[in-house]
Amino acid sequence: MKLRLLGLSAFIVVKSLAQAPTPAPSQLTIEKIMQDPKGWIGTSPSAIFWSEDSKTIYFNWNPIQAKADSLYKINLTGDRKPLKVNPTERRLLPSASGGTYNRTRTLKLYEKDGDLFLQDCKPGKNGLLPPRQLTNTVERESNPVFNGNEQKVVFTRANNLFTISLATGELTQVTNLDTGSKKADSKINEQENWLKRDQLALFDVLRERKAKKDEGEKITKTGQPRRPKQFYTEGRTVQNPTLSPDERFVTFSLVKAAQGAKTAIVPNYVTESGFTEDLTARTKVGAPPSSQEFFVYDIQRDTIQAVSTKSLPGIMDLPDYAKTPSAPVPVPDSSRRRGPSAPEPLAADTAKKAKKPTERTVTISGPIWSEDGKYAVVIARAYDNKDRWILRLDPATRQLKLLDRQRDEAWIGGFGASISTTGFLGDNQTLYFLSEADGYSHLYTVNVETGQKKQLTKGPFEVQQVQLSNSKTHFYLTTNEVHPGEQHFYRMAVTGGDRVKLTTMTGANDVTLSPDETKLAIRYSYTNKPWELYIIDNEQVPMNKGRSKTTALTAPVQLTQSVTPDFQAYPWRDPALVTIPARDGQTIYGRLYKPAKPNGKAVVFVHGAGYLQNAHKWWSQYFREYMFHNLLADKGYTVLDIDYRASAGYGRNWRTGIYRHMGGKDLTDNVDAAQWLVKTQGVDAKRIGIYGGSYGGFITLMAMFTTPDVFAAGAALRPVTDWAAYNHGYTANILNEPYADTLAYRRSSPIYFANGLKGHLLICHGMVDVNVHYQDVVRLTQRLIELRKENWEVAAYPVEDHAFVEPTSWMDEYKRILKLFEERL
Repeated sequence: MKLRLLGLSAFIVVKSLAQAPTPAPSQLTIEKIMQDPKGWIGTSPSAIFWSEDSKTIYFNWNPIQAKADSLYKINLTGDRKPLKVNPTERRLLPSASGGTYNRTRTLKLYEKDGDLFLQDCKPGKNGLLPPRQLTNTVERESNPVFNGNEQKVVFTRANNLFTISLATGELTQVTNLDTGSKKADSKINEQENWLKRDQLALFDVLRERKAKKDEGEKITKTGQPRRPKQFYTEGRTVQNPTLSPDERFVTFSLVKAAQGAKTAIVPNYVTESGFTEDLTARTKVGAPPSSQEFFVYDIQRDTIQAVSTKSLPGIMDLPDYAKTPSAPVPVPDSSRRRGPSAPEPLAADTAKKAKKPTERTVTISGPIWSEDGKYAVVIARAYDNKDRWILRLDPATRQLKLLDRQRDEAWIGGFGASISTTGFLGDNQTLYFLSEADGYSHLYTVNVETGQKKQLTKGPFEVQQVQLSNSKTHFYLTTNEVHPGEQHFYRMAVTGGDRVKLTTMTGANDVTLSPDETKLAIRYSYTNKPWELYIIDNEQVPMNKGRSKTTALTAPVQLTQSVTPDFQAYPWRDPALVTIPARDGQTIYGRLYKPAKPNGKAVVFVHGAGYLQNAHKWWSQYFREYMFHNLLADKGYTVLDIDYRASAGYGRNWRTGIYRHMGGKDLTDNVDAAQWLVKTQGVDAKRIGIYGGSYGGFITLMAMFTTPDVFAAGAALRPVTDWAAYNHGYTANILNEPYADTLAYRRSSPIYFANGLKGHLLICHGMVDVNVHYQDVVRLTQRLIELRKENWEVAAYPVEDHAFVEPTSWMDEYKRILKLFEERL
């Protein structure tokens, strides 16, 4: 039983969905495919990590269908059978999140449960020694690293830096960053100051006592041990305090919380208390932002000063959209309110003047230090996300020298936007980084001394992950150069050149290297095969001529079997990966599910997130939708899901194809795909449906409102209905800010096009969604009521967030979607 809000009558009624008869084992039903996947499909291995001697693989797994995953291990020197790790052994294991090695990789530092540990990585006669615990405190210690000479451990506690001597255990505080405010000295007025001077001039005893007091304070201060400089942050949050290898400089950021930014709340109606409780959610796009300053603490000079970004090249550059005045936005009148589909902006909108150039707000990440401590590099990003600067920092002068600037009139993004893909090579002066400078995410180097740059990879593919080898002589790369829908693992010299392909299985190969780099643990999946764990040797085959060569490698060995017999009993489809021509000449990749007996009906699925890939050859994170598409195909439907404009894996131009117009090329790609189904797959043009969640729900609404003659029915799940109500980080990248780029928001938000609805629309939304708020649907509901639309309905799910959890909610939602398509197509 579920509550259902009907568009025609605008009231809530109770509706019961008919139960299907018990099916044969291989027959798919909504009840079956939407049940708890743990018991129905199985649980794939995840969170892979190695023992330090490279002999054991650890991973999270749940082959016995317990309430939660457990830690398992496979000993590669034994029978290679997965064994559950007992609690005693688990307590001695390092954190799965990694750690920091010394230069010879004989010692490893890591944090676990808020304490610090040191692991000797050299195995003894009986294997590895237990780790040495360095701290055992109530306060949390984190971010342990070795100092420059590797005789100390540098770590963070309560936003301050400390060191521990590995030889003596001596604990030293390096910084004294106080989150409070410095008390202002009590100031005396002119009359009081004159009176004080007059008293000292008149009385010898007062002068003698003051001189004695001043001398005593001087002696006391001289005899005190040297302490770190106290610095008041005035309520600002300390981020990323970092000690230079020579221990002279500390860099850190101070972040001031946004002032006057209003946070939305989400009411929770089904609670243990029986009362409605408010969930704190987030601010909306365009809210006042937080601010950041980057500081250098010179311990030798006992000074703390901010780093200025005023001299950054292009710091005052305006984005193209802001350089010219905008035209007035037309005001709707009553005659248009029931007319053709068209945006209906607010009457208050007026033309805006072109902006004047001003210094843009910048955030700084890093620094990254060379191992010899000679060079420090930071990465600066403009708050409007149009620029990324890679900069050499001179901490003594706080001067910044440009190494690379990437400018994008849309927004900086892709796989190369993170500081985690940046580091120094073995020569201590060559920096590697990822950039979309040529339109795809590729690997580059720059010499921080000379500024000379070199592109190491090139072509119409994406370098998605990069890891420097222990020897610092070559890179390990994950790319999609074989096919946009495949991920493979390569080895390449740090100077560039040929790449050796180390994985052979078609699909996705998610590789975790062993610490000694002799083995690859591969978490692998294919389109119709969930993730399993494999092992293969990392054979050091010489580089061959050619852009990329596959070597004659040993076949991967499967170590886990996770899927259930019940799941394996059904012949899951391997959907064809197809290419579809878009109206502007671009190529759209899609997954096509072809029925054995087509009924002329078709469904187009729209994946969420925008920047995500689903037309690929591995097990989809949309596995429930994948199973639903198999069910639809069994019923005769042709199903297609595409990687529309904005999807990941296809380069910068595809990623930014929606800039300033969501519901533009991303929607026309789906329309072109629907028309391709009619032309090539024998689909009836009047019997096509569309559905998707989150961003896919948004596209579904735009399709139903602005292209009503293409799709006869649509199901919009947890959709964004007005981008001005979504978060800042995601939305401002694509549409800028609502008060600065009104046009972008008006033409991108479905609520302004609701009058165009003709077909049948289902909207499903969780009521405790703290990502896309339920308020979005409530506002659209009111709009549809006022427009007197009748062919729509809303299904509300009182206990669900953005990602549904309860199997019964999944079942109810997809029964409604299936019913919509069965009845309306």
